[in-house]
Amino acid sequence: MKVLFIVQGEGRGHLTQAIAMERLLRRNGHEVAEVLVGKSNSRHLPGFFNRSIQAPVKRFLSPNFQPTPANKRVSLSRSVAYNLVKVPAYLQSMRYIHRRIKETGAELVINFYELLAGLTYLAFRPSVPQISIGHQYLFLHRDFGFPAKSRCGLWLLRFFTRLTCIGASQKLALSFREMEDDERARIRVVPPLLRREVLSCESVEGDYLHGYMVNAGFGENIKAWHREHPEVPLHFFWDKQDEAEVCKVDDTLSFHQIDDMKFLHYMAGCRAYATTAGFESVCEAMYLGKPLLMVPAHIEQDCNAYDAARTGAGVVSDEFDLRRLLNFSENYKPDAHFRYWVQSCDRRIMHHIEAAMCLSHYPSPAFPYPCCSLSDVAL
Repeated sequence: MKVLFIVQGEGRGHLTQAIAMERLLRRNGHEVAEVLVGKSNSRHLPGFFNRSIQAPVKRFLSPNFQPTPANKRVSLSRSVAYNLVKVPAYLQSMRYIHRRIKETGAELVINFYELLAGLTYLAFRPSVPQISIGHQYLFLHRDFGFPAKSRCGLWLLRFFTRLTCIGASQKLALSFREMEDDERARIRVVPPLLRREVLSCESVEGDYLHGYMVNAGFGENIKAWHREHPEVPLHFFWDKQDEAEVCKVDDTLSFHQIDDMKFLHYMAGCRAYATTAGFESVCEAMYLGKPLLMVPAHIEQDCNAYDAARTGAGVVSDEFDLRRLLNFSENYKPDAHFRYWVQSCDRRIMHHIEAAMCLSHYPSPAFPYPCCSLSDVAL
C-alpha cells in the first residue's frame, strides 16, 4: 500500500508521530511515498525530522498560531488577522496538496492534524481515503472531560479540530488512557504513537530539571526562577531563531535548540520535566517515569494538561514555578499501566489502518466515504 503523509509542522509532536508512523508502516510492508509538511515564517523544520524520515519531504505554506507580544501564550486576535491575510497563499497550498495526492499515486492519506488537508478534501473531494490521527480528536469524543476554561475557546478548538478531519473515514485519537471508541463520531481511541528510541530508552534519575518551551518568551520566567535558585541545574529546549545551538547562561542554566536525540537524552536522565504541555513530550515523560510541570501556551494545551493531571502525571501552572515541580516529584509514583498501554500501540493502529483500507473498497452504511460536506464540522 502506498501512503501519503500530510503533517502539521507546528511544534515537534506531529513530526515525531510521523517518524514513528513511517517506521511502523515500513515494518508492515507498506510504502510512504511522500511527506508534505506545513510551514510558516515563524517556524523552521527541525533537523532531526529530515534526518529521521526516509520518504521525500516537501513543504507548503500553512496556517499557524501567533503568540502574544510577550511570546508566551497564543493570541487569538493576532492569529486570525495574520492568517486572513494569507488566505490566497493557503488556497495555492490546497491545490498543491490535491496535486500531490494524485501525482504520488497514494492509496491512503494519513493526516497529522493539518487544517489544509481537511479543507482540501472539502474543496476538491479526492477519491483517496484519508485517516486523521492526533490526540486532538479525543476532544470530539463523547466522554472526554474538559477543563474549566472559556466556553468560546473550547468551541473554537473543537470546530478547528473538525475542520482538520473533513473527509476522514476514521479518526485515530491518541490518548493517555484506554477509552471506548466513539462509533457515532468514527473515533478510534489508540495509545500514544511514540518513537522506537523512546520505547528502548533507559530512564535514570539525575539531579537536573529538563524542560521544553514551544514559545521562547517563557525563557524569561526560567531565568527569573534561576536567579533565585542557582543551585538547581536546568536544561531547557526551545525553538528560538538566531540563537546558538547551546545558549549557556551560567554553569547551571543552559538553553538548547531542538535536537530530538539530545532532547531524549536529557529527558531520560532528568529528575523531573517542565513543559508547555505538548501531548508528545508529556507522553514521553510519562513513559520514562518523569514527574511533570505543565504550563499551557494555548487552549489545546490547557486540555492536555488537565487530562494528564487527572492521571496523576503532574501539576498544572500558569508560570514555570519549578519549586512546585520539585515538591510534586518528592511523592510521585510512575504509572506502570501507561507503559503497557503505549506498548500495544503498533498492533492497534495497524488494525485500524488496514480496516480503513478494506472499508474504502467495501464501504458500509455505518461508515460512508467520503465525508466531505459542511455537516462534518457541525458541533
